[in-house]
Amino acid sequence: MGKQARASTTFNDNKINITAVFSVKTMRCLKNFRLVLFSLTILFSLNCFSQEKSNVVDLMYKQVDTLKLGLKVYYPASLQKEQTYPTIVFFFGGGWNGGSIKQFETHALHYAAKNFITVLVDYRVKTRHNSTPFESLKDAKSAIRYLRKNATKLGIDANRIVGSGGSAGGHLAAACFTNESINETDDDLTISAKPNALVLFNPVIDNGIGGYGFERIGDRYLEFSPMHNIQKGFPPTIFFLGTNDNLIPVETAQKFKNKIEEAGSRCDLYLFKNQAHGFFNKEPFLSETILKSDVFLQSIAYLKP
Repeated sequence: MGKQARASTTFNDNKINITAVFSVKTMRCLKNFRLVLFSLTILFSLNCFSQEKSNVVDLMYKQVDTLKLGLKVYYPASLQKEQTYPTIVFFFGGGWNGGSIKQFETHALHYAAKNFITVLVDYRVKTRHNSTPFESLKDAKSAIRYLRKNATKLGIDANRIVGSGGSAGGHLAAACFTNESINETDDDLTISAKPNALVLFNPVIDNGIGGYGFERIGDRYLEFSPMHNIQKGFPPTIFFLGTNDNLIPVETAQKFKNKIEEAGSRCDLYLFKNQAHGFFNKEPFLSETILKSDVFLQSIAYLKP
C-alpha cells in the first residue's frame, strides 16, 4: 500500500468529528480540503434555502412598448419588516447577445442565506430583443434606479447596493457607475444608478480599439467603456480573471486595477492560473470566488463574519 495522509475536521456545535484517510495521490487531486468542505457547505445551505419558496419575489422594473422586464428578488429567510438590508444585484453574461438570469441563481441563494437581499436582473439582449449593448446598459441602470426608488418598500439599504456580473454582465455592473450619458428616456435621472461596491467576474471593462465589443460600440466607446471613465469615488471592487481568458487580457485587468487605485479607490484583483473565460461558473472556482467575495464584503462591512 502506498503512502497515506490523514485529514480531519470537527464541527464543535454538533459534536461531530470526521476523519478521512486518503492516499497521497488522492490528497493531491483534492488540492484544497478546506475548499471542498466550503463547497459542501454551500450546497447544503442552498438545499435548505431553496425550500423557502415564499422568499422569492418576481417584480417588473420596466416596460418598453409591450416588453416587460423583470427582477427576481431573493429575501433572507429571517427578514424583518422594519429593517433594511445590503443588496447585491447580478447581471448575467453573454456578450449582450444572450444569457439567462439562471447563471447567478447559486450566488443569489448563497447571499440570501447570508442576510442579503439578492436580485437577478433580466435585460434586453440581441438574440431575444434585437437590441444593442446600449439598450442593455439602459436596462441595467433602470433596474438599479428602480431598486433605489423603492428601497424602503423593498427593505433595501439604498447606500449599500453591490453591482455584480460576469463578462458583459460585469461590464453592465461597472458601467452603471462609470457612464452618465446612456439612459432610458423616461428614467428619473435624479435617482442614482451607481452601485456602492462591485463584484466582477471576468468583466468586459475595455471597449476601446482592440478591446471587446469595439466593432459594435465604435466611437461611442469613450462613453460606454468603464476603462475610459474611471473617476474619483470609484466603488470598492473585487475582480476575478483567469490567466487564459481569450477575451480579457491579464494586462487589461491590471491596467484597470491601477487606474482605480490611482483614483484613490480599491480594486482587489485575483488571477486564476490557466483558467479560461467563464471559469467561475464551475467548481472548484465557483466556491472559491464566492468565498473571496464573502471576505471582500466583510471587509467593507456589508457582510457579517
